[in-house]
Amino acid sequence: MNFINTLLPTPARSLLLFVVWLLLNNSVAPIHLIVAAVLAVLIPQLTAPFRDPQPPIRRWGLALRYIGRVLLDIVLANLQVIKLVLGPNKNLRPGFVLVPLAITEALPLTILAGTVSLTPGTVSAEILPYQLHENSAKPKFLLLHVLDLQNEAELIASIKQRYEQPLKEIFQC
Repeated sequence: MNFINTLLPTPARSLLLFVVWLLLNNSVAPIHLIVAAVLAVLIPQLTAPFRDPQPPIRRWGLALRYIGRVLLDIVLANLQVIKLVLGPNKNLRPGFVLVPLAITEALPLTILAGTVSLTPGTVSAEILPYQLHENSAKPKFLLLHVLDLQNEAELIASIKQRYEQPLKEIFQC
């Protein structure tokens, strides 16, 4: 098993590289299969020193449900934004919201910020406090810009319940 981990430190990334190479070349000729395999092995090995260790996904079923929830929320938010944009602009109440964070790991935080930004009507602006040195405080808040802020407490509770809590369970952080 150690040999396989050394050969393919990130098997999913290797598989993706293999498939993308074949799709870019639009061919499964033997030479393309060989080049795809070589790239799928070499690129993850060469880039391994640049990657930070990430927490493993502990609950794959919940991760798949999370993806489904996010996709559904994107569709519903698009419909809400269409309704807001087509209505009178004077009814919009844009604003900033600080969402207190319970997660501190980089990958779940990135997924949370990305999820919020993917959902139309909200954009992740910053993770606070944001400091680059090793002894910095752990992130405490996610700063969001909201297109139409109806109820700040309700929005915070929704983000924490719909997105942050499942991410905590997926990564057990």
